[in-house]
Amino acid sequence: MAVKRTWHGWTTLENADVYQDLLHRNIFPGIEVREIPGYRSVELFRRDLDKEVEFMTMMTFDSIQDVIEFMGEDYEKSYVPELARKVLKHWDKVATHYEAVEKRVHRL
Repeated sequence: MAVKRTWHGWTTLENADVYQDLLHRNIFPGIEVREIPGYRSVELFRRDLDKEVEFMTMMTFDSIQDVIEFMGEDYEKSYVPELARKVLKHWDKVATHYEAVEKRVHRL
């Protein structure tokens, strides 16, 4: 089964759309162009709170070895490019990795 890499970052309310656009236009395409073996996808989740906006990314890889190809031996460290650091308020210093063990799809 796949490995899911999750990470959270928070912005101010004013920077939320800027950060989301940065991910869409720069950061995600920058990851994709690297053609990392075993990299399958990235999902972006957004949660608007009272005083900040939380973002969560979930990347899917075939194996933990593929995550290491992406990040290096210190694969748990966060991947936060300098452009993102300028608009994020704070972020997880490490990513969390889960082995996907089951997926059910409900069909009507």
